[in-house]
Formats: sequence, structure tokens, C-alpha cells
Amino acid sequence: MNLSRRQLLQSGGIGALGLGLPRLLSASRSRISSAKSCIFIVQYGGCSHIDSFDLKPEAPAEVRGPYKPIATNVPGIRIGEHLPRLAKIADRFTIVRSMSHGNPGHDGGMHVAMTGHSSPKVETPYFGSVMAKLKPATRNVPSYVWLQNLAGDVQPRYLTGGFLGPAYSPLRVGTDLDTPSAPNFRMKAFDPPADVPTARMHDRQSLLHLVEESGKLSPPPGDLRPYRERAVDLLTGTEAREAFDLEKEPVRMRDRYGRHPLGQNLLLARRLIEAGTRLVSVTAWTGLPPGEKFRNVQTWDMHGNGAGLGSIFGTGHFGLGWALPRVDEAVSALLIDLEDRGLLEDTLVVMVGEFGRSPRISGDGRDHWPACYSALIAGGGIKGGFVFGASDKTGGFVKDNPISPENFGATLFHALGVAPETRLSPDGFTLPASVGQPVMELFA
Repeated sequence: MNLSRRQLLQSGGIGALGLGLPRLLSASRSRISSAKSCIFIVQYGGCSHIDSFDLKPEAPAEVRGPYKPIATNVPGIRIGEHLPRLAKIADRFTIVRSMSHGNPGHDGGMHVAMTGHSSPKVETPYFGSVMAKLKPATRNVPSYVWLQNLAGDVQPRYLTGGFLGPAYSPLRVGTDLDTPSAPNFRMKAFDPPADVPTARMHDRQSLLHLVEESGKLSPPPGDLRPYRERAVDLLTGTEAREAFDLEKEPVRMRDRYGRHPLGQNLLLARRLIEAGTRLVSVTAWTGLPPGEKFRNVQTWDMHGNGAGLGSIFGTGHFGLGWALPRVDEAVSALLIDLEDRGLLEDTLVVMVGEFGRSPRISGDGRDHWPACYSALIAGGGIKGGFVFGASDKTGGFVKDNPISPENFGATLFHALGVAPETRLSPDGFTLPASVGQPVMELFA
């Protein structure tokens, strides 16, 4: 159902209940579904594949960079030295070393990566919006949540539902340094308006129903009532509020994930998936090194100053030497935690950026490079201890088994129980969820 802002306001009941429009729309969806769930870790800025999951130790120094490969618990698979915890559990995930597309811009590349289309339209919805439409949550929690904001060079398309409409946009939590890792962080999205306590909200809802049934107020356009009732349920219920409460986690578990933005966001993502949220996108903001001033959350936009791999953290600092260990800590904790709780088989975990980094280190460090890069995927029926695809000897181009955005998107949908050819119906015309084909070799 697509509702214009005018139609929503004309319904007459939103303001009366004290509900804001974003809360109302993020609360919608209640159909029964048996879909799996997904935690999508977004390495916004573009992580260097050559320094993380696809090292080239035999290449010249200006290509191989400063980091060395280490062995994993799977014979023949080696990854970067800053990922020792992930190396110990490589049998739980697949590394894709042949991701490829043609858009080198942060904004355009992110839109490609998060829609599964090489040339997406402005209004093409992200994966989470499609999941919220086709496989919504069946419990009293939001279907689609985005933890931590994006910043810098991207348009706020990730905050919308694209052509599916605002009812399928994510509930976003966290802005810049306002993250779950902050000592006094508290989720406020489900707090009722100060002047409308819970009892009064229920009273207003009952009164509104009476007025509508009396014919003195037009009924909600397009049957808005289920949306409104779901919003009230979210605000007055306890499931969503408790899912966002990290204080309910044992101290040792919070420490295990890492007391930094990425670690606490991934722990929160696990809580949301456990509570019934379908897809949680997590911006992989790893926090600040000691003594560094905040710039933005674009952690992985690491270029350099000519002396090697620098980053937004300051000239000469090897940002990957700071950020990758935090990824290692948090992502390894997430995978083990999901497995221990029996959730990994039904939870797809994806970690990827909008592109990789150029094979040659120059005066600009490693630049944007969409021609070849890597992704990590686990759970949801994906093989463990597996490498798919290969880059050439410098990591610059795909040598074997290229994966396009379309095929990657189709693979994710297949893992989540959505047939790629499933039709979406925006404004009277239809489009498939994906025009690609699942890469079946990735599945166990």
C-alpha cells in the first residue's frame, strides 16, 4: 500500500494519538512469514581488500602494502594479520574475492551495493526495504533497522523505502558519536510523547475508533488503521523497547563484542534479530583512535599521504591497523554468539563496502576501486571455510568467477527465502526483486 503524506495527514488520527509520522511508518507490517533474517555490515568508504581478505604477498611492495597474510583454521585460506580471531573461525564463513561493478563514487557505489543493481534508479529500494515489504516481522518489533548513520558523500536514500514508499524505510538508530557504545545511551524512538502517557494514548485510540465508526470522521485512506494500531502497539508494548536495551546484556558479553561503536552496534543487531527484526544494516564505524578528533563515520575511506595507507584518522596513521582489529573483535564475536544461540543457520551475515581499493599505493594511497573487491558472508545456508572467485596477481581485476551486483543481490535474496523473480508493485508497474541469478556454489 502506497500512501502519500497528504493522505496520511488527512486520516485525522495520527496527530490525535500523539504519533509522529516516522514512528508510524517504521511500525508498519504484520503479515505472517517464515523468512530468515540478515545482519548487513556496511564498510562504508570502501575497505581495502588487498589488506584484509585478499592479500598479495608476492606482489611488489607498492601493491602488497605493509601487512602480511596469516593462516586460518582452514588449510589453504589466508587472510590479513589484523584479523586473527576471524582466522580462527574461517570454517564459519565464505570469502568472496570476485565482487565487481563499475561505479567508483561513494554515493553511486553505495547505491549499487545496497540495491543489487549495476545501474539503479534513484528510487530503487535497498535490500532491507524489499525484505520489509516481502518478509515483514511477525512480532512487535520493526522489520528493518539501520544502526549508525552514513555521512559524507552519500545521499540519504538509505533512510527511505525507495519506490516502495516510506512505510518500508528503516528505523535508524545512532548519529555520529551518539551510538550504543556511549555510556548513557538509551533508545528513545519508542518513548511516547511526554504529554501522552500510555493510558491516554489507548483512550485516544478508542475515542478515535468511535468517532470513525459514527461517520463523523472519514475512515483512514487505504485502510491506514492497521498501521496506526501497530504504531500504538510498538509504543505501548515491551518487545521493541527491551530488544534495544543493551543494559540487559551481561558485562562480559558487551566486552566480548568490544566497547566501541561497531562492537555494540553488532551486539544490538543480534538482539534485534533475536527479537524478530528481519534485516539490520550496521554502518561499520569503528570509533576513534586515541587523540584523534572526530571527522565523520566514513571509517573505510582510507587514502593516505604518500607514505602508505593513511586514513581519515590523520596523516600517516595506518587506519586499517586501527579499524581491522575492531572488525576482527566484533564480527568474530557476532558469528560465535549467533552460533552458540542456534541463530546462525537462520541469520545471513554479510560484510561488504561499496567497493575495494586500488592495487597500487601512490601519492593518494589506495584509491576507490570497484573493479575487484571482497565480501564476507556467513550463515543462512552459506558454506563455511570457502573462498569463491579470485582476483589477478595484483588484486586489480577479477580472474575467476566474477560476481555482479545483480547476482550478489539474487544470492542474498535466495538465502533469505525470497525468489529473485518475486515481483514488486510500485505505483502500478512491476519490477522483480532482482534481475540476477543466485550463485548456488556459495550454499552448503
